[in-house]
Amino acid sequence: GYETSGVQGAILFCQTKMVKYEKDFNIAVCPCVSPWGYECVQRWNPACLDPNRHFVEDSRAEECAAVVKLVKELGIEQWCVHLDLHETTDSDATEFMPARAARDGEVHEPEIIPDGFYLMGNKANPQLPWLQAIIDAVRGVTHVAPADSDNSIMGLPCLGDGIIVSDSRGKGKGATNATYAVTTEVYPDSPTRPVTGDACNEAQVAAVCAALDCVLAQRRVEAGVVEVDDEIE
Repeated sequence: GYETSGVQGAILFCQTKMVKYEKDFNIAVCPCVSPWGYECVQRWNPACLDPNRHFVEDSRAEECAAVVKLVKELGIEQWCVHLDLHETTDSDATEFMPARAARDGEVHEPEIIPDGFYLMGNKANPQLPWLQAIIDAVRGVTHVAPADSDNSIMGLPCLGDGIIVSDSRGKGKGATNATYAVTTEVYPDSPTRPVTGDACNEAQVAAVCAALDCVLAQRRVEAGVVEVDDEIE
């Protein structure tokens, strides 16, 4: 939806990097799950539902219902990797969260948007070395969000630099049963280290490539394949 680099990063990966992985992975891409939100720069859908929390069977959010239906129709018994590409923008704190509280008749409690890139893994199966490999790759493109004074990000304890985990139910990363699942969060509004739109897109691409490369490396280890450097001094 409104999280621009999630859409543009997915498209950029398809255009520039996906062919590299075609022999090792069957890749399905949903580049823009919430087109109305993308066009109108809104986290809501037209029914004032947050698609980010409605990836369930018989979802009230038609965007999420379409993705869940697609996943079911693809008939994959066990998914390997699932990346849900997101941005956390300042408008989450200034527009969406206050509006959501007003809709629900609740008192708005301000939240601090993390200043940098971070990952939200699957609490039921974190795969921490895999998450760390993604962070290491993205660090070369954009800065990683520091933990707050409680060693947390968005109220969740950090398990590594820029790494937290959460329940996947209802979220995009939970739309499949992937062994490796994560939500990426790029921060385009940093007041301390400004990030361009292109850098945000490239950070998403770096995250996807690192995620796939790490799985391939693990497969080689499990297969007992030893790589030898061609350059011998």
